[in-house]
Amino acid sequence: MTRAVQSYWLGRVRYAPAHELQRELVQARVDGHIGDTLLLLEHEPVVTLGRGAKAEHVLLNEAQRAAIGLDLEETGRGGDVTYHGPGQLVAYPIFDLKPDRCDVRRYVRDLTEVMIRVCRTFGVSAGPMSKEIGAWVDLESPAAWPGEADVIRPAKIGAIGVRLSRWVTMHGFALNVTTDLTGFSAIVPCGIRDKGVASLASLNGGVVAPTMTEVAALADRAFAEVFDARVERVAVPEGWPGTRT
Repeated sequence: MTRAVQSYWLGRVRYAPAHELQRELVQARVDGHIGDTLLLLEHEPVVTLGRGAKAEHVLLNEAQRAAIGLDLEETGRGGDVTYHGPGQLVAYPIFDLKPDRCDVRRYVRDLTEVMIRVCRTFGVSAGPMSKEIGAWVDLESPAAWPGEADVIRPAKIGAIGVRLSRWVTMHGFALNVTTDLTGFSAIVPCGIRDKGVASLASLNGGVVAPTMTEVAALADRAFAEVFDARVERVAVPEGWPGTRT
């Protein structure tokens, strides 16, 4: 079943207004007032807490976070603690998975596959890990994912956290493109202490798309392929949050 998706590039947005927009759009999608919607954006630096977050996985106290301009926000998504910041492509699909995609595991696999396809465009080969969520790379061979059984130095390049309401999706993924990876030192990413984090820029010598808008366009294409959708980029309505691109 081919679905129609309207995609919006919001630019750089603080977490709280983007979260509120998601809530409004999810309710509108549940009520049938809008169709499938894809929000693509960057966040200002923020640590987000999932439903399974542990306080000890946030390594900076309130004063330390304030000193570096790092927000802290609670969310309703699954998972532990994660970091968002400039240079990270965040995708929030507001999709109704009914009637043919009502499978949470499949949905998470599909989000992983979207990130994998975007990475491939920049010469980085990513893959899934059966015991972990998200997209992963091997720091020993970033151009060729060896498979989970043979990975030597796994590092997460894309995180996933989702929430579903009546099979309408909320939250999504965060793919590190040119992200300053020092931001992750404020947390224990996703509660994982024994694996690293990576970005496209850190793996291919900084050679990535000239703008995040180009990466967002690649994400549109990957969503279209993976979700068998017609994805149309449309103008952001007046009053929606968003700043510079």
